Amino acid sequence: MTNGFPAPVSRHLRTAVLFPPDRPLRLESGGVLSQVKVAYEEFGRPDPRRENTVFVCHALTGTSHVARHSPDDLPGWWEEMVGPGRPIDTDHLHVVCANVLGGCAGTTGPWSPGPTGRSLAADFPDVTVGDMVALHRALLRHLGSTGLRAVVGGSLGGMQALEWLLRHPGDARQFLLIATGARLSADGLAAHAAGRAAIRADPHFAGGHYGERPGGPGPAGGLGVARMIAHLTYMSPGSLETKFGRRRQPGPAAGDPAYGPYAVERYLEHQADSFVARFDANSYLRLTAAMDRYDAFARPAVLPVVAPPDVQVFSFASDRLFGAADTDHLMARLSALGLPLAHHRDGSSEAGHDAFLLRVPGYLTAVADALAAHDSPRLVSRT
Repeated sequence: MTNGFPAPVSRHLRTAVLFPPDRPLRLESGGVLSQVKVAYEEFGRPDPRRENTVFVCHALTGTSHVARHSPDDLPGWWEEMVGPGRPIDTDHLHVVCANVLGGCAGTTGPWSPGPTGRSLAADFPDVTVGDMVALHRALLRHLGSTGLRAVVGGSLGGMQALEWLLRHPGDARQFLLIATGARLSADGLAAHAAGRAAIRADPHFAGGHYGERPGGPGPAGGLGVARMIAHLTYMSPGSLETKFGRRRQPGPAAGDPAYGPYAVERYLEHQADSFVARFDANSYLRLTAAMDRYDAFARPAVLPVVAPPDVQVFSFASDRLFGAADTDHLMARLSALGLPLAHHRDGSSEAGHDAFLLRVPGYLTAVADALAAHDSPRLVSRT
């Protein structure tokens, strides 16, 4: 767990090293980072001016591997959305997706080596949603993009897309904000707080410096519990009842006290086991804290001078993490800015927050229609 990042994701993974020592990335916390490594993947082909580029912002535990590049590739985390013939159609659009700053899938984060050669671990600085956007904008400059077709993101990725819209509205013709909000509710904050407490209470956490002991155990138990707590906010009570009810399911070994008897317990235990194999506890602490601190409208937006971008908001009636009140708050504040704005609310899926990742036909059609409605080319100047 301590030294296995980034985990292998795809042979198509690329990296860029940005922000040389004389021009470091200045974090909103006041810290600086230089020689910042960012892991990214590209899908589809850019047109000569790269004006068909869509930047996809991933959610809390996502990676740059948003979709398959070919039939023999590993599945991506948003196969329903990105690919040939999908709503974000890579037969016509060029997609870039990059791991966030502070992540553990190739981009600089707590797992990265510090001056001593050991991982930075707990010494990695606090990062914000704005810092994530700053890094990804720098990546696009590195790739030669001068204007985006769209910025799209769900959950924490939606917060990134919102931050991008409010601070750099001239970067793209369209912004799609999916299953997200301008800030977390107390319910969301509480779930993250409980998860972080579980990690810190793990006897192997070692104050966040578990990575300094090569081969030593990390806080796998605490991180697994954190994932179980968070996963409950990703599903709705109705979906849990429909899928599991009170059905019993034996563990790997009958009567093993390490595993609960109920099917819903076994499901959460599986989620925990698979998560700790691919994620870093310090990254989880940093990224959930960044999500908690985000409050999009706590400072003034940068309004576009000309040609305001189109904004599309997509929400789900069964979403617990970003419920109706969160969407109403987001819509009211965006409406006050006078931006071209539409809201698509799905009431067909009981999957909860995770519905944005799944095959929900009405929602997927709405995304495809929103993108198609703005396919006419138009130059966009970056701010």
